[in-house]
Amino acid sequence: MVFIMVDSLGEKVEVTEKSKNGQKRSLIEELPKIVEKGKREAQKILDGLSKSQRITLQTNELVLPTKAIGGLTKFTGQAVKTQENNEFLNRLIYGDNLLAMQALLAGDPETGLPSMRGKMDLIYIDPPFDSKADYRTKIHLPSVDIEQKPSVIEQFAYSDTWKEGTKSYLEMIVPRLVLMRELLSEQGSIYVHIDWHVGHYVKVVMDEVFGRENMINEIIWDKGFRGTESKSIYQHSHDTILFYRKSANSNYIWHQQGQPYKDEGMGRYNKVDEDGKKYALIKRVRTNGEVYYGKTYPKEEGKRINDVISHVATMASTNSERVGYDTQKPSDLIEIFVETSSNEKSIVADFFAGSGTTGAVAEKLGRKWILSDLGKPASMISRKRLIDQNAKPFLYQSIGDYQKEQFERSQFRRIGDLAHVVINLYGALPFPMQDGTPNNLGYIKQSKTLVYVDSPTRITGYATLKRAQELRGSFMGGWEKIIVLGWNFETDIGRIIESLNDDKLEVLVIPPDLLERLKHKADYEKLIKEGKVKFSSLQYLSVKPIMKKASDESLDELEIELENYVLLSPDALPLDKDDKEKLEKVIEEDPLSLIEYWSIDPDYDGEVFRSKWQDYRENHEDSQKVDRKTKLVVPRVNGRRRVCVKAVDVFGFESAAVQEVS
Repeated sequence: MVFIMVDSLGEKVEVTEKSKNGQKRSLIEELPKIVEKGKREAQKILDGLSKSQRITLQTNELVLPTKAIGGLTKFTGQAVKTQENNEFLNRLIYGDNLLAMQALLAGDPETGLPSMRGKMDLIYIDPPFDSKADYRTKIHLPSVDIEQKPSVIEQFAYSDTWKEGTKSYLEMIVPRLVLMRELLSEQGSIYVHIDWHVGHYVKVVMDEVFGRENMINEIIWDKGFRGTESKSIYQHSHDTILFYRKSANSNYIWHQQGQPYKDEGMGRYNKVDEDGKKYALIKRVRTNGEVYYGKTYPKEEGKRINDVISHVATMASTNSERVGYDTQKPSDLIEIFVETSSNEKSIVADFFAGSGTTGAVAEKLGRKWILSDLGKPASMISRKRLIDQNAKPFLYQSIGDYQKEQFERSQFRRIGDLAHVVINLYGALPFPMQDGTPNNLGYIKQSKTLVYVDSPTRITGYATLKRAQELRGSFMGGWEKIIVLGWNFETDIGRIIESLNDDKLEVLVIPPDLLERLKHKADYEKLIKEGKVKFSSLQYLSVKPIMKKASDESLDELEIELENYVLLSPDALPLDKDDKEKLEKVIEEDPLSLIEYWSIDPDYDGEVFRSKWQDYRENHEDSQKVDRKTKLVVPRVNGRRRVCVKAVDVFGFESAAVQEVS
């Protein structure tokens, strides 16, 4: 049986249910189609890089690592170079790496971010390769632990990756490998870290994308015993790393690495000279036949590392390097690849960044780096790890206009059509589409409530809320209340809502995964029937009035203290029932204990948040709480200064509070 379907690229494709012998097609039969489809998907992205509506990266923070150490923190006022004067800044990007790479390839002239096409000397990736992996995150709160499931966006990504097993995994990886090849410099190379589940198939894909002639090594990492003993299999104790160069037409970067000699490996070097150095006597023969013994010393760098790396053990549970991420790889392993295949100031990238080891190693070795990961926990861990390392200033970014991108890839062609769907899912009725009636309005008749749905291509802020208030008072004779449903919000939306002081205005969050869940008409009908769409309240941070006093003639001391944190409804979080009940108790007793990380920009310009001071829970002996008060000594400014405080809770939600200090 043959079906004609339209794929994600808008092209008609034949889908054959069974092969000629009546059996389901094998992966070997499917592989050419998988590669071809992935190449088309990547080419479509490359063809669209010059479009005006291209994807961009939005900067959430410019992080200037200044870890809280107690007492006063002084700033010298030293300027930080940015892309405005063409200085490269390292980047940590939260979001789908396919979109991240698309943005990196396109660049953004408006913000001075150049295209990274052909700029990266090294890419190392460690993509997930276990379809049964448990992606839950354990969260430690005072007196209680809870488990967070992945966000629904992450769940969709993981389920898409494994919905048809290895076939889906390969469909995910092919277009990403094509884009990575575009990002590599002509002297660049890529390391792909995999295990026995998919290694042989990925090897074939790599041959197709990079060329068989460009394979340099298949590296075996003998990581030692791992897992429980079994009598029925040979114990799994190694991973495979596929090492390819970008091009056969140029010299790829190569710096031979050595590994330290083990005492038992010294073997023949069993003698010691007058300087205390070990050496061996080696039998030699002169041209006249005379036999003599000469001294031979071991190479200072140790013996050359070969394609079986056995001197780097896997991460033990007691390893002090651990940062609480299950698939974390040891720095010693990544150092081998970074030192071998990059130069100082080379750009090193990792698009499945996990715990951020690649960035931490690149930072240590004087390389530039770009990290990307879809997981909020991974991004949070990486950011804290780099701050803890006192890294150079870096950008923490996300996919700009993410909902806009999702909308453009969705089944909806008009914003109004989507607004009507959202209104129905909320439980209201949309107004008929007719002249003079905004197509994003609905109503709840029995309560005289107007419902206003903002566009996924807009940021909901002050102007939107004022417009909503006007509609409540004037549209069709007026309404008692208006509810605004938004996708994306201004950083200080909590302060904006407080300043309006309007109890007849309610602002709710449209689930960020909704467009992902509305791919087909049947999905919409199922959501309506089950009523599982939760519109949650906004989370927001409040800060006590900031106290200021003179420190000396040119400096001021600011005292900044967190006041309260309001979390969005626990019902909207990916938690089991028992964990929701535990969370509600914590919220009632100590809401500030939900803060995982907070940072301060004492000179906020209203556009870029420059994080000049940071505190996080692991920074203290009591690793379940942050400090709630700090004092900063800052250069005095003329007039009023705007101070922005940003907080990230244990679930990865961000909120900010802005205060003006006279």
